[in-house]
Order: sequence, then C-alpha cells, then structure tokens
Amino acid sequence: MISARVRHMQKSATYKEIRQWMQKEFGYAPETCWIAHCKELNGLPLRNAPNRHGKDRIKPCPEGKRAEIRKAFKHFGML
Repeated sequence: MISARVRHMQKSATYKEIRQWMQKEFGYAPETCWIAHCKELNGLPLRNAPNRHGKDRIKPCPEGKRAEIRKAFKHFGML
C-alpha cells in the first residue's frame, strides 16, 4: 500500500485504485474507458492504449458518472 505522503507526490492514481475507491464510495467500479475519457475532459495526461483505434471514443463516459469520477480525481490529488 502506498502511503498518503507518497501518493501526494505522485499526483496520479492508477485506474485500479480509482475503480476500487469508487466501488467503496459509490457502489460501482467505472469502466476504464470512462476514466480515460474523464481524464481527457479534465486535461489530465493519458498514455497510448494498445487497444485504441483512432481518436473516436467507442464508449464515452455517461454524463451522470462524470462528476463522481471527477470526485475520485480530487480525492487522489489529480485535480
């Protein structure tokens, strides 16, 4: 487990950490493509995904889930 002090220095959380935290907080784990879409919407850096084809999003994050994912970003100090 990464300490809170180290977490603040990293300024990023893994998709797995975000999914686990959201499962506890909101009762569901978002799809990783939703997290990536929200990162893009909030100007956070993304890496190239090997399964990504083109620039179009096949499964964009639903409007109703974006605020909760943004809360996760704030929780982990990403915003």
